[in-house]
Amino acid sequence: MPVIEISDLNLPELAPYIGLTQAQLRSRQTPENGLLIAESEKVITAALDAGFEPVSMLMERRKLEPLAGLLARCPQIPVYTGERELLAGLTGYALTRGVLCAMKRKPTDGLEMVLRRAERVAVLEGIVDTTNMGAIFRNAAALGMDAVLLTRDCCDPLSRRALRVSMGTVFKVPWVYVDEQPGKGLAQLKERGFSLAALALREDSVSIDDPALRSESRLAVLLGTEGDGLRQETIDLCDYTVMIPMSHGVDSLNVAAAGALAFWELGKNRRI
Repeated sequence: MPVIEISDLNLPELAPYIGLTQAQLRSRQTPENGLLIAESEKVITAALDAGFEPVSMLMERRKLEPLAGLLARCPQIPVYTGERELLAGLTGYALTRGVLCAMKRKPTDGLEMVLRRAERVAVLEGIVDTTNMGAIFRNAAALGMDAVLLTRDCCDPLSRRALRVSMGTVFKVPWVYVDEQPGKGLAQLKERGFSLAALALREDSVSIDDPALRSESRLAVLLGTEGDGLRQETIDLCDYTVMIPMSHGVDSLNVAAAGALAFWELGKNRRI
């Protein structure tokens, strides 16, 4: 494990940390050629456990000894190091827990594999905030969702912030993108026996605690974009429109909070 003290800020090897945009890291056309940046020991460990291949690390010098166990799992990769102030200046932000790891992306499993044993899934439409994305994945992992499906206009679940907010659960919950053609992804779910429940504000909405929802053997919970929620054509394709009862004149919740309540309530029959 070569430990390299940073002296040249223009090293091409540092580009994943300071020179590449999120779009460049993502490499949509060839995910296997893309990179992700995992931040903190917990997130990096989750990624390693999930089989992601590390390329290099960027670490505060004071963390070399405390994180010796993590370094021992990646003996062949270079570790670039320096003082906290220098690294913050390079990356533009203070390193959470003092360590970043550039890792190779890998293709996700196909829809059939992701849904093979799933009974409860979350479907995300147009979620664009990385904090919300990470929180939704953490909620899904903690509250019994078997998989997460995303439309292509969602933000990247493997972005640095989404990974950190999720505490690495993006590596633990199976996920896949659904077909971009309107309605086709939902039709694929229905073909596999899923009923669809859209979280939306409509007069014909049923309460989140409606017994019919919990009795569904396979159920997909749909959450829409932060501003306008689900598209009307998406709602029209669903079997249920679901509302969380509110008080004090509030009509809705942040999408991650709404997701947490829905995942908890609609997974109850699996925990009794």
